[in-house]
Amino acid sequence: MLLPALDWHPQPRLERLHLDWLAHASVEVAVLRLDRIDPLISGNKWFKLLHHLLAAHQAGAAGVMSLGGAYSNHLHALAAAGKRFGFPTVGLLRGHPRETPTVLDLKAFGMTLHWLGYEGYRRRHDANFWTPWQSQYPGFWPVPEGGAGLPGAQGCMTWASCARDQLAALGWEDYHGWWLACGTGTSLAGLVLAEAGKRPVHGVLAVPEGHGVRQNVESIVSAAGLADPHYELFDGSRGGFGRVDSDLAAFIETTQAIELEPLYTGKALMLLKARVEAGAIEPGTRLIFVHTGGLQGRRGLE
Repeated sequence: MLLPALDWHPQPRLERLHLDWLAHASVEVAVLRLDRIDPLISGNKWFKLLHHLLAAHQAGAAGVMSLGGAYSNHLHALAAAGKRFGFPTVGLLRGHPRETPTVLDLKAFGMTLHWLGYEGYRRRHDANFWTPWQSQYPGFWPVPEGGAGLPGAQGCMTWASCARDQLAALGWEDYHGWWLACGTGTSLAGLVLAEAGKRPVHGVLAVPEGHGVRQNVESIVSAAGLADPHYELFDGSRGGFGRVDSDLAAFIETTQAIELEPLYTGKALMLLKARVEAGAIEPGTRLIFVHTGGLQGRRGLE
């Protein structure tokens, strides 16, 4: 049932980013454009889903179910994939029924929706959370929120080889590290595993420190058996996940060289600018910035 999906392997392009503040500091950045792999199944979400879908296929699953909010990029990608590749999907949503642009898309893609309220959604980490849903949807494969865990990280590991294959076209012989936004840490963990200590991975927290990103990364890295991970996390949350202050909004508006959104990529690039202008990144440094997508979610902020 899931074979058509498993045969799709998009290759994101690596493109130079031209910004005055980078040129002034003699820092070079190339962007891995996950946001441009597909009009609907965009960003890092497909890569985080891939190994979960592989496990579902190997188990002979009848469909796939997962969780998210009313603007969830993860559910949007899963529902779009189900529509395109012909497998049924179920979405368990945080909160109470509402019609956001994302929710309307989920319905149009054929995803069956259930609203859990807020208390019900908070129970998603309980050991028996999936039991009643698997009874209601026999044979459906449960995917953690956001495609998290080691399978999600394994899908992101391919970015490293994909980027390296395109270095020559940029005139680069090598690069010095990665820079990306972190919501759960799954994407960062995938790059940490792919680099295996060769180059650092710099993650910008889109959520406050207490949301468990560091613990998630450590859990994934430990499960993969990597003894010496090379990464660091910076707090770029600006006080909360969904908060968009005037400085962040102005930065996104004036950074016309690349399309950003305020929950992830805007925060990540804004903190990179602050670090560059503070002299924390040496001249001559070459970084790969991962555009993790999420542009469809901007519709809830407009």
